[in-house]
Amino acid sequence: MEETLRMEQALRQMADLIQRHAPTSGTFPTPVPNLSLMHATQLSEPLESVYKPSLCLVAQGAKTATLGDETYRYDPMTYVVIAAELPIISHIVEASPEVPYLSLKLSFDPDVILDIVKESSRPASAEASRGITMNRTSPELLEASVRLLQLLNKPDDIPVLAPLIIREILYRVLQGEHGAFIHPFAVIGSHSHSIAQAIQMINRQYDHPLAVEQLAKSVNLSTSAFHKHFKRVTAMSPLQYQKTLRLQEARRLMLTETVQASEAAFRVGYESPSQFSREYTRMYGRSPKLDVQEQRATTATGP
Repeated sequence: MEETLRMEQALRQMADLIQRHAPTSGTFPTPVPNLSLMHATQLSEPLESVYKPSLCLVAQGAKTATLGDETYRYDPMTYVVIAAELPIISHIVEASPEVPYLSLKLSFDPDVILDIVKESSRPASAEASRGITMNRTSPELLEASVRLLQLLNKPDDIPVLAPLIIREILYRVLQGEHGAFIHPFAVIGSHSHSIAQAIQMINRQYDHPLAVEQLAKSVNLSTSAFHKHFKRVTAMSPLQYQKTLRLQEARRLMLTETVQASEAAFRVGYESPSQFSREYTRMYGRSPKLDVQEQRATTATGP
């Protein structure tokens, strides 16, 4: 009962603080480095982006995160940790003007995780694991997050106190039910860290041909081990991963920069517009032209 009351109180405080510093719909950066707040009064269309390692906590409402064919739903009772750079499709699934969706996202440096791990006796997972995990929210994690948000009312305290509170938040995450699967991403030489390094290489050169054997060699893994561990982390093969990045970026170019499909295909690395159209249709269920028309119509009328 005491834990439930602490959770409820912390969630109310979080919601109040987020609404104070994110008073209207949108995503708001804050003076705390790597901390952003989100406020939404209606459901959203799926939003594609490459997430950096981060923690997402919800004070009100609910959201989903999709990686490959897997979808994770998080709300005030659960939170999501993304331990490597991954192409995530996020979707607000519970929000209204009366009870808006309110959340925070805290990006983090894996080196901080490693520093905390050195002082912790909890064993790590030996095998590579999924780069996104769902966890049950604890009162200790929520209370630390409230203290971080309270610093927004005292900006002069942020340079000194924010790093300490962020360290506590990450410690609480590592002590959580799936903490053992998160910290190997920060440990040099682990399978998780090797795949995280490979992911960064693909993310920065997704428009180049993918030489899987060379990539595996660069992170000191055999080709077969690389394929196995890559799929464990990303839920996709390396080629599927690259294809997802390419198609997401092509869609962004067509929607936000009004680039024609053929040019978008070329800019993300496709040599054949027909192959691009086939793979785009397979992923989004519509041809590039029809999909862009539908997305623009939806944006114009609202979700």
